[in-house]
Amino acid sequence: MTGRSPSTVRIARWCAVHPWRAVAGWLVFIVLCVGAGAAVGTNKGTFEDFWVGEAGRAEQLAAESGLTPAPVEQILITGKGPAPDGATAGSPGARSAAQDITVRMRKLPAVASVADPRPARDGSALMVAVTLRGDRETAKEDVDALLVQTAEVQRAHEGLRIEETGSASISVGVNDKQGKDLQRTEAISLPVTFLILFVVFGAVLAAGIPVLLALSAFAGAVGLYGLASWVTPDAGGAALSVIFMIGMAVGVDYSLFYLKRAREERERSGGTISHTAAIELAAATSGRAVVDSGIAVVLALGGLYLMDDVIFSSIASGAILVTLVAVAGSLTVLPALLTKLGHRLDSRSTRRGTAADRRGRPDGSRMWAAMLRPVMRRPLVTLLIGTALTASLALPVLGMKLGTEGKETFPDSVASVAAYDRLVEAYPSEGPAHLVVVRGAGATAALARLAERVESEPLFAHDRAPLPTTSDDGRTALLRLPVPHAQNSAEATRSLELLRTELIPATVGRTAGAGAETAVSGEIAGGVDYAEHQSGRLPWVILFVSLTTLGIMFAAFRSAALAVLGVLLNLAAVMVSWGVLTLVFQGTWADGPLGFESLGFVGSRTPLLVFAILVGLSTDYQIFVVSRIREAVRRGVPTRQAVVDGIAGSAGVVTSAAVIMVSVFGSFLFIDRVEMKQIAVGLTVAVLFDAVVLRALILPSALALLGDRCWWPDRPAPRDVTDGPDGGPAGGTGRQVRAGQMGH
Repeated sequence: MTGRSPSTVRIARWCAVHPWRAVAGWLVFIVLCVGAGAAVGTNKGTFEDFWVGEAGRAEQLAAESGLTPAPVEQILITGKGPAPDGATAGSPGARSAAQDITVRMRKLPAVASVADPRPARDGSALMVAVTLRGDRETAKEDVDALLVQTAEVQRAHEGLRIEETGSASISVGVNDKQGKDLQRTEAISLPVTFLILFVVFGAVLAAGIPVLLALSAFAGAVGLYGLASWVTPDAGGAALSVIFMIGMAVGVDYSLFYLKRAREERERSGGTISHTAAIELAAATSGRAVVDSGIAVVLALGGLYLMDDVIFSSIASGAILVTLVAVAGSLTVLPALLTKLGHRLDSRSTRRGTAADRRGRPDGSRMWAAMLRPVMRRPLVTLLIGTALTASLALPVLGMKLGTEGKETFPDSVASVAAYDRLVEAYPSEGPAHLVVVRGAGATAALARLAERVESEPLFAHDRAPLPTTSDDGRTALLRLPVPHAQNSAEATRSLELLRTELIPATVGRTAGAGAETAVSGEIAGGVDYAEHQSGRLPWVILFVSLTTLGIMFAAFRSAALAVLGVLLNLAAVMVSWGVLTLVFQGTWADGPLGFESLGFVGSRTPLLVFAILVGLSTDYQIFVVSRIREAVRRGVPTRQAVVDGIAGSAGVVTSAAVIMVSVFGSFLFIDRVEMKQIAVGLTVAVLFDAVVLRALILPSALALLGDRCWWPDRPAPRDVTDGPDGGPAGGTGRQVRAGQMGH
């Protein structure tokens, strides 16, 4: 014994000696987390939390002047079939339905006013605009009552198509659809994960423990997220999907690594050491790796806070919490369960008493060892091949186009979204719009002049004349300028550029008084400004995450070369992921197989989310693999052979973990939302690339070329055997084995 045992071992030892206390403590902890979250509720982000750039400044000016547009729901009345009686706006059936809608809506407490029915220019539709009381958030709570009335009118007029759309109904519909899709994702990923673990361990109990711990980590993190939302507000539930995704990935992985290592120690000893001793040995190796990995994931996700964005902050809080809870569960309740279940978790060879025949045999997968032989013989050639493959997959990222989700990007399977598409087709002025706000002397006159100037511009909608709205004090005015193009289209972007750089300076700039404030908001401006905001902060996030990864790898292995190599491998996986995202989602060739309609761009939030999640998980893999290599070096194995032993020795568990992550991430392809599909594809591709190309080609070839230099400046001191948790040998002697025998 050379000193005090590591904290991971001390925790594991206590939990193994007092298993029921540990299990009870974990259950109490999860119940308290869930209860606390339910008691305080979730603090939803306000509209102000989403203000960014000039668009945010315009929203602030409008809010301060009482000019924020009230939430409006549109009831669209059209005909069914080629040309039935209700196909024209002037038909008796359409007018009767519009009257019915008007009467019903005016009776609702949430409704402020109902406009007169408005026919489309071509007479193909009739639209009734319903203005709600309150703001956009209260509208989401009140819109259900309107939807009920719309459905009643539809049943009363079966010959017509009567449907409701608007920001509130679309938001509610999309969130409900995503919630149902997430439930289906859980129903898919959980049994698939269990099946993979059953194949790995060959036992129901061993397969079930990681899944149960992952689910408990998810439950506890959701409860804690409710508390955290009072610091970083919830951005409309965006974090819940990520919490489940990360919780399943790291929760299962950490349990898998720990359980697999304890099994290996029992098998390596031929079943002669106790389960408690095997658990302590696993705590000294895999347990420490779990802690290092957890820190890496937390810090990588922590970089999202630098975006100063409510969406990324809420996602970071949720993902960090589920990672920390998963780490805590792996270090505490998992050793307790392993102790109580004992022989039922052993491998078949250990239970049959045949594992002793394997003592003295080198660890690892023979297949992987065979695969690595040519890599180690020709490391430079292998490294060049791996680098070329990486570059070819990453090259498309140079053409990546970013855009933001809009009403036209949401799935048509949501009724209000499909209705919106038909509404905009009949009424172009109801589509995306620029909101121009002017504060100062002559604001109304200035915007009236701008409205006249826009009449001759083809990039704007002209089916309804825009009119300025003036605040009560007469100092601020707002003008809505609709655009007959999709929010993320090139035409919509050009209309914004034209408005900001030419039209406003030529009209408002010359008419409004000196010192007047002018800003443009709306869906288009908000998306453009949001993307610019992200672009400005993204380099700082990448720098922060890379530096923290560098520090974690150096702290874990005391090696500058391994730290730098770890950062480069992470960036390689990220670039490949981004490149594949560009190939898949900016083209149309994958629309059918993946079940989406190409938007021609990658969601502006997707690359950063993929980066933060991927760097954490990639560092996770590196820590586990390099830990095995370092163990071999400490046994006195030359570095080149240690690379083979370490990668081959960890091949089974790392490959299993990668397959599980792929199954979890891949299940999110079943969510009918392009942004979620993009995240799923990006992470799935990255994990596969990381587990195969980086681990099989680039990492071993780079380490082979570096040789002993990869351990500079602190080469691990060679020993005859791997250190045990108390500084003694890992073969089962020393204080940890005696403690294990007493505890089992």
